[in-house]
Amino acid sequence: MQGQRPIRLFKRGTSAEVKLTILAILAVVLLVVDARSTWLDPIRQGLATALYPLQRAAMAPGDLANYLSSWTDSAALVRSEKEALQRQRIELAQLSTHAAQLRAENEQLRRLLQVSDTVNQASVAVEVFYEPPNAFDRRLIFNKGAAAGIQPGMPVIDDGGVVGQIIRVTTRTAEAALITDDQVSVPVQILRNGVRLIAFGSPDGSKVEVRYLTNDTDIEAGDTLVTSGIGGLFPAGLPVAKITSVERDSSTGFAVAHATPLSYPERYRHFLVLLVDEPEFMLGSDDEPTDQP
Repeated sequence: MQGQRPIRLFKRGTSAEVKLTILAILAVVLLVVDARSTWLDPIRQGLATALYPLQRAAMAPGDLANYLSSWTDSAALVRSEKEALQRQRIELAQLSTHAAQLRAENEQLRRLLQVSDTVNQASVAVEVFYEPPNAFDRRLIFNKGAAAGIQPGMPVIDDGGVVGQIIRVTTRTAEAALITDDQVSVPVQILRNGVRLIAFGSPDGSKVEVRYLTNDTDIEAGDTLVTSGIGGLFPAGLPVAKITSVERDSSTGFAVAHATPLSYPERYRHFLVLLVDEPEFMLGSDDEPTDQP
């Protein structure tokens, strides 16, 4: 009967100290060989090639996070740059519009200076303060008043001609009624033949009318009306309007002429108020001018 061998519960091998020593010696040898020769380069390259997929897989979450962060930052940067460009575009458009407005105002002011040189009358340059929101009356409020010498009745002109008359003043402001206002009348004459007439504002507030004409009055479309100077309020020779049509009624023997003003109150902001001496004018007065041809 064979002797029974003792059962070995744990397999015994080389001790850990021996393995550590062997591995340390192998490491030293590999370090020396790698430092002094190139024998290990193929092995290193092969290992690097084999481990590259694992390295990419391990770095994939970080790369994805960096990509998403970079994409978010780029989108935010593009959005902010787009908003900045939009603001710059708007600002440039505003500057361009403002420059064009200033250029137009400068040109109109130069024309006003030329007009003031040709009119033998002291004047005050005024600017539109605001326009009252009234659909029935054609009025303008200017930024100067009695403190600048402006009084009710004084005429208002621009480079095109007569704009209207001052009807009300305060210390710092003045209110003017345009010549298209149906409560304003201006002594005029036809430039072509010198016939004296009275021009009134129209009821619709857009035209000038010449009323109380006889059918034989020498007036026709295309005639230019200028101030006659009668009454001493408006200096003679200021352009007022151009006749567009003449309506003659054979049954009554009277005619009415319609004219378009030569001034541009709706376009400009600056005007001249002529400082006439002791104007005698009252808006809505029952005593209307009676100058007739």
